[in-house]
Parts: sequence; structure tokens; C-alpha cells
Amino acid sequence: MLEEALEHLVTGIVDHKDDVAVKRKELRRGEIIEVRVHPDDLGRVIGRSGRTASALRTVMTALAGGRQVRIDIVDTDRVR
Repeated sequence: MLEEALEHLVTGIVDHKDDVAVKRKELRRGEIIEVRVHPDDLGRVIGRSGRTASALRTVMTALAGGRQVRIDIVDTDRVR
């Protein structure tokens, strides 16, 4: 559910909607949700001084209902 909500929010921000990929991972330290977008849209998702990314994290924390959820905006130029 959180992945779909985050994908919906990010899709509304970006220009290249088909390149949005949201994937959930379970790690030892908890749950992490990775967001991958087109390199041209990375600045839009992060926002000025990280404000948009911070707002997305705040909304997702509220939707998680108290669970610890980390949101990671992944640079697609980075090697996986």
C-alpha cells in the first residue's frame, strides 16, 4: 500500500511518468522503499534544499501508522 501511494505522489511531480519505479526492500534494520526516476526528474523529486523529499518522507511516515519506514531516492547513474 505504501509503495502505491508513494508512486502516485512521485508520478504527479515528474515529467517522465513511465520511468518512475518504486520498490520495497526488507533489511535487517527495517523496511526501505527505493524510488528511481528519470535523471532529468531527480531534482524535482528532491526539491530545493531537499524540501520535496522531506515532505514525501513526512507523508509516508504518517501513512505508515507509526512504523519505521525509510524512503531512499536513488540516483540512476549510480551503479547498483
